[in-house]
Amino acid sequence: MERHILGRTGLSVSALGFGCGDVGGLIVRGTPADRERAVARALDLGINYFDTAASYGSGESEKNLGQVLRALRPDIVLGTKFRIDPPDHGRIADAITASLDASLRRLGRERVDLLQLHNRIAGDDRALDVATILDQVAPALERLQAQGKIGFFGITALGDTPALHRVIDAGTFYTAQVCYNLLNPSAGEPMPPGTRAQNFGALLDHTRANKMGVIGIRVLAGGALSGVETRHPLAMPKVDPIATGPDYAADVARARQLEALVREGHAASLVEAAIRFTLSSDAVSTALVGYSNLEQLEYAAAAAHRGPLPRAARDRAAALLMEAK
Repeated sequence: MERHILGRTGLSVSALGFGCGDVGGLIVRGTPADRERAVARALDLGINYFDTAASYGSGESEKNLGQVLRALRPDIVLGTKFRIDPPDHGRIADAITASLDASLRRLGRERVDLLQLHNRIAGDDRALDVATILDQVAPALERLQAQGKIGFFGITALGDTPALHRVIDAGTFYTAQVCYNLLNPSAGEPMPPGTRAQNFGALLDHTRANKMGVIGIRVLAGGALSGVETRHPLAMPKVDPIATGPDYAADVARARQLEALVREGHAASLVEAAIRFTLSSDAVSTALVGYSNLEQLEYAAAAAHRGPLPRAARDRAAALLMEAK
């Protein structure tokens, strides 16, 4: 598995990451044997970046992943996330510390390599605004870094586009989780006209300029880029789109408009095309995919092994979406 440097953290991460969240569901709802088998196989395949969060499965992801890591004792790069809820807006530093301490207990570790803000960045009640993030969240994370409890810290780059740009351009954070996929390429490429998705305004140019490590998220648009609506029994039954279409069915329908990529030989499947698309940007250090079973893991690794999607295929994908608008 090819490895990339995660921005100015200096960490070396696999091109394909292991998502431990609710969407795929394997780490949250899989059997202990299946969880351990999948992580062990991922390690064999060269995957070394594992991503979880305090909110995934209400802590079950961290707890289950921690059990597997204690059994296998691998050398990995581990990231988790915290969310600041409205009641904690007056005690942000304490809330971050409490969330991290709870995560470390569930994971059975003394530190994590990467701690990331999970809130949207905007001005509404459920989000955090730019001033709060730069004046309160960042200093709290710097203190935890100085204490040795975290290696580096980052953001989830979701929210209002101008606010995201301002936080990234401040140069404080080391990493960003960026939504960059075939249905919404706007973080790195022009948005196809007529698309209802959020325009991230070449956000990857901003991360690149600030030497931030980028973790590609929603690589498969929550599963919609499989082109089918049916979901694996372990997967999240209902997935709300993030920065793409109005609902999951609309995302699946739009994904099907890209099936010519397969018919014309650009990729063996929409899933392969989607994974290779995210890896096509030199700004992306790792493409994060969630899994429901071992077969999905094997397929994703094989897709990543084929390397970035060529420019001709990316241009064809943009043309197909424009034709179908």
